[in-house]
Amino acid sequence: MDRKQRLIVVSVMFFVLGAALQVFAQAAGDKPAEWQGVEQAIGRSGQVQADGAYKFGFPRSDLKVTVEGVDLKPALALGGWVAFSKPGSDSMVMGDLVLIEDEVPAVMNSLESSGIQVTALHNHVLHESPRVMYMHIGGHGDAVKLATAVKNALALTKVPAPSPSASAPPEIGIDTAGIEQALGFKGKVNGGVFQVSVPRAESISEGGMKVPNSMGLSTALNFQPTGGGKAAITGDFVLIGAEVNPVIQALRANGIAVTALHSHMLDEQPRLFFMHFWANDDAVKLAKGLRAAIDKTNSQKGR
Repeated sequence: MDRKQRLIVVSVMFFVLGAALQVFAQAAGDKPAEWQGVEQAIGRSGQVQADGAYKFGFPRSDLKVTVEGVDLKPALALGGWVAFSKPGSDSMVMGDLVLIEDEVPAVMNSLESSGIQVTALHNHVLHESPRVMYMHIGGHGDAVKLATAVKNALALTKVPAPSPSASAPPEIGIDTAGIEQALGFKGKVNGGVFQVSVPRAESISEGGMKVPNSMGLSTALNFQPTGGGKAAITGDFVLIGAEVNPVIQALRANGIAVTALHSHMLDEQPRLFFMHFWANDDAVKLAKGLRAAIDKTNSQKGR
């Protein structure tokens, strides 16, 4: 091999190595460097959302909760989370922690003593066994300090350690294409549950800061298969005051029960209400009922 050939071989090797390093860097890009301190503080990996927020999941896979004979999957109604608006000293955190009753006092005390506000405490569903409470939280300040406060509070619960990500989701046994067509929005399978997110059209702010939609400001519609094309549905509609009763009427007219109505935040503009619901029936039929309720809201256009 002459000198020219050796140079060609070396050039090709460097090209292949560079491509491999680029792929590796892209894979590592799922965990941007600016969020590493927050991940270390909170003790688990998060995920960048399309709107720039960084979100952590705390599914209560340790709990065995039933509603009207349906065993709830964590992704249906037991998926606690916290999300940060941005890294650094000027961050906002919001979250929804899924707790059993006995965990509430200690978690509340820990958060309050660390500068994170409890903004709501309530039910989401009815007739669940055992009873589950949902604690909404919010705070402003240094992202790492906020993450440390969240970790310390969760250490007082039985929230399990994160489990490895599952492979490609299997077919879950309901007509997901029919649900998407009825709703007019795309969804995804997560933990055996088909999830659809419907963002509001207007901008929402809290404490003078714009809140990304992924921080709990999109209407969440969850479908858990219960056999024979049926699904148990729950989630929450994000509404302004004028939309509350039209949505109640639309849901009830389509056989969907309203299970809770309340606030999640303290200083949001415009003022928002969150409406939770429940039904267990033909999945596409229920999707059409949910669509009738969406049409009463100022939501972004679907596909």
